[in-house]
Amino acid sequence: MDTLSISSTVKTYPQHEYQVIKDAILGKRYSLSLVFVGTKRAAQLNKEHRQQTYSPNVLSFPLDEATGEIFICPQVAKKQADKYALSTAGYVAFLFIHGCLHLKGHEHSDTMDTQEKKYLTRFNIS
Repeated sequence: MDTLSISSTVKTYPQHEYQVIKDAILGKRYSLSLVFVGTKRAAQLNKEHRQQTYSPNVLSFPLDEATGEIFICPQVAKKQADKYALSTAGYVAFLFIHGCLHLKGHEHSDTMDTQEKKYLTRFNIS
């Protein structure tokens, strides 16, 4: 049973095994919506929910204990990928992992960094 829905308001986005990654981090019963958005929509969501005025690379929102949403802006990711020594597709996968870990309850920390590296290695993302 797929518990991941993917939608997009942009023309293209990197393909990955998002369902498999989601299941590994959040579990098979967690229901997740993944949306790829442009810079304007990302900035609008950031302003509405975080009172920030820039286009973020990823936003994650828990809806309840078993449901959440992740929004990724591929355009922002493309500009930042080199900084993290990842391809654009690899960085988008990293952002998805990052968002999933936030939904699991992780805050930015060394523990979260370790988990991110573990999943990048596990799923051979570069």
